[in-house]
Amino acid sequence: MMLTVDRVVAAPPAAVWGVLVDLDAWPKWGPTIRGARLDEPHTELALGVTGTVQTSLLVPVPFVVTDFEPGRHWAWTVAGVPATRHWVEPMDHGARVGMAVPWWAAPYLTVCAIALRRIDAMLTGAR
Repeated sequence: MMLTVDRVVAAPPAAVWGVLVDLDAWPKWGPTIRGARLDEPHTELALGVTGTVQTSLLVPVPFVVTDFEPGRHWAWTVAGVPATRHWVEPMDHGARVGMAVPWWAAPYLTVCAIALRRIDAMLTGAR
């Protein structure tokens, strides 16, 4: 069972998606991420792509993209553990962006809500 949080953003779905899959943007919206890189030869997120994410504890941790539909959603495992799922849903005047975590990671939903607020601010200037 996954627990979810979402937010409506007044930005085009493609722009929201772009922020979700841009590793350079992750530290800007992800409170627990200091950096990320993909393993060679990968240059962008896709199903099965591997990489390393540097956490706020400054520990580099391996990840694998386990679910990926371009423009719609992606999920990953971090250090072999199922982690967040990210998605974008087109709406009339923008997009609904959301994140889901496994039930046992319920406290992390607060971090995800902060991330969604930051994504909104990055794209629209909202606070």
